[in-house]
Amino acid sequence: MPSNYEIIQAHYAASDRKDIAGMMAHVSPEVRWTEMAGFPCAGTWVGPQQVIDNVFAVLGAAWEGYHFQLERLIDGGDRIVGVGDYHGIFRATGKPLHARVVHVWQLQDQQVVAFEQFTDTLLVAQAMA
Repeated sequence: MPSNYEIIQAHYAASDRKDIAGMMAHVSPEVRWTEMAGFPCAGTWVGPQQVIDNVFAVLGAAWEGYHFQLERLIDGGDRIVGVGDYHGIFRATGKPLHARVVHVWQLQDQQVVAFEQFTDTLLVAQAMA
């Protein structure tokens, strides 16, 4: 049985492989996934399909080479924090993005029940303008 830390570590490894099924393997059917106000996918999405459609598909279509580079993972038991950087090029402007980001994950019974993202939305907006 994987720990919460290992579950989130596996999510990021799947993200590096662009493996959506792997990324969503431990995401609850009732997950509440929040992207920060000012971010292109801003809002709270409920359920894995809403996350795929309104976050991952949108980012993949609008950004070239978009990815999250994990710097460190902090184990808080039922809350795991990922710290790192977003990178990519906004297709419409050709401008690059490099922004620091923090992801806060909440797990219950080996499933992600909540996710919240914090990032510098000004840097994102500048890449998109």
